[in-house]
Amino acid sequence: MSIQDFNFQDPIDIQSAGRDVAAKSFVSRVFSWMFAGLMITAVVAYLFASVPSLNASMYVQDPSTGLPAGFTGLGWFAVFAPLGLVLLMGYGMNKLSAMAMAGAFILYSFLMGMSMSVVFLVYLPSSIYKVFFITAAMFGTMAVLGYTTKTDLTKMGSFLYMALFGVIIASLINFFTHSAQLDYILSFVCVAIFTGLTAYKMQKIRQMGEQIGLNADDTVGKMAIFGALSLYLSFVNLFMALLRIMGNRR
Repeated sequence: MSIQDFNFQDPIDIQSAGRDVAAKSFVSRVFSWMFAGLMITAVVAYLFASVPSLNASMYVQDPSTGLPAGFTGLGWFAVFAPLGLVLLMGYGMNKLSAMAMAGAFILYSFLMGMSMSVVFLVYLPSSIYKVFFITAAMFGTMAVLGYTTKTDLTKMGSFLYMALFGVIIASLINFFTHSAQLDYILSFVCVAIFTGLTAYKMQKIRQMGEQIGLNADDTVGKMAIFGALSLYLSFVNLFMALLRIMGNRR
């Protein structure tokens, strides 16, 4: 038997296979957290919209229409507190433990559910479900594209973040001008931005998984939660933009 009869595997192929396994493992953890967060948000939103006592704790009702006319103190807290939690998880990730990161993410998802309960009060249920499935299809398609593409999406991601900054400024201006036409246009722009950002973020998460390997330490757990938060934000913002365009109000 000669040496040629043995099947030696190229070390480069072994390294590549190892990176693929590591990336899939990390992405699986990221999506597990993201789905958990979305589930918490959906359940809490439905409860705060359908249970009268919870609804009253969040909103001041308009007697003539029965629709929310404003937020209570708890409502305003639920609207602004998630921003603080995002900053906490982003800037404090090195100091927080994985358990603290998980707790912050769960609390964030809960508060987002409270503030998003208004969706069930303003839009028809059939419209919400329709837009949710459309969002899931678009998000899933772009996530697969971002994971599998060999093209570097860094430049696209930088451009989209600059565009998002512009949308935020325009939205703040529109908060005072109350232009329905501008709000409609901004919704389409948001759909384009968060669709593209989904692919960009997915590529970054895959690359992160390839670099960290199959470790199970505290840092990897925190990175998985932060990756889940990033994708969660893209999904929710894409959903809200599509709902403003396609949603049927009560």
